[in-house]
Amino acid sequence: MITKEEHEFFIQLHLTESCNLKCKHCYQTGVLADEMSYQEIKALINEASGMLDEWSKIYNINFKRGFNITGGEPFLRKDFQDIISETSAKGFDIYILTNGTLISRDSAKMLSYYMVKGIQISMEGPQGTHESIRGSGSFDAALRGAGYLLDEGLTVTFNVTLSKLNDKYIEEMIETALSSGVQRIGFARLVPSGRGAVLLDKMLDKERLKAIYKKILSMKLKGLEIVTGDPIASQLSIESPELPDGFVPMGGCAAGLSGLTILPDGIILPCRRLPLPLGNVREDSLREVWAVSPVLEQIRDQFSYKGKCGSCSRWSICRGCRAIAYAYSKSMNNDDFLAEDPQCFI
Repeated sequence: MITKEEHEFFIQLHLTESCNLKCKHCYQTGVLADEMSYQEIKALINEASGMLDEWSKIYNINFKRGFNITGGEPFLRKDFQDIISETSAKGFDIYILTNGTLISRDSAKMLSYYMVKGIQISMEGPQGTHESIRGSGSFDAALRGAGYLLDEGLTVTFNVTLSKLNDKYIEEMIETALSSGVQRIGFARLVPSGRGAVLLDKMLDKERLKAIYKKILSMKLKGLEIVTGDPIASQLSIESPELPDGFVPMGGCAAGLSGLTILPDGIILPCRRLPLPLGNVREDSLREVWAVSPVLEQIRDQFSYKGKCGSCSRWSICRGCRAIAYAYSKSMNNDDFLAEDPQCFI
């Protein structure tokens, strides 16, 4: 009996550029967009659902289909619940990415009602560090929001953006996660783009980054999963003979291989932090963009890559972080999204 292969495919949908915080490292530029209406977003959800249904039949693939819904701050959209409802009705797993400060008991109950799979809340360190990056009052508000979600039985991940602004507080970050009761803590790297472009000098050097990830890998924790979507960290985990209980490596760079990003005005990107427009859902077919985009074709072709990434034997399970490679190359006046990952320590 032939069983269907399973493949992950997600849409990261940015509902709005509006946000109640002004974080130092944000990938946004502060320019508001002509946001899609609810009807346009509904059409996008329907198109994505139909596309995956058709692919599943043609290629005999089971898709683990998801929508990562974010902003800006997604809770600022007045039709947020309607969008969640429509996405749920089409059978997508729903994940919410938020700063956590606007979550109320009622909104937590709503997310529970629609069986949202997980909520990621940005957390940058102990209170002083977190608020130096995200603003006064944001720490307690995020913890309060996380508490409401946990009360409803939802899965919460604290997500930490690693840089020189907070790299000394790994233990404190993990202790905050443990004491708050969240189930997961994730680590990602600073991408110096958008408002965060001025923080180029706050990127960690590769040896410091390696030391941090080794430290994280060595921790033995009960009741807390450590996760990362960082392709570099996942390569380090391959070298570890014994992984700690609860560590979940997430594989290589997803841009152009397992998902797409849609901006509030409908622009399609390979990744939110990789600002290379592929089309616009107001005018272009998702499946056509996925099939014929020259940018995606290059991302999928190792022979197009430069430097270490172009010759790396682990390319198929890593590819480096394309967003970091691009942002760093722009700072060097190269503008090359196929450049090597400047923080690779493998």
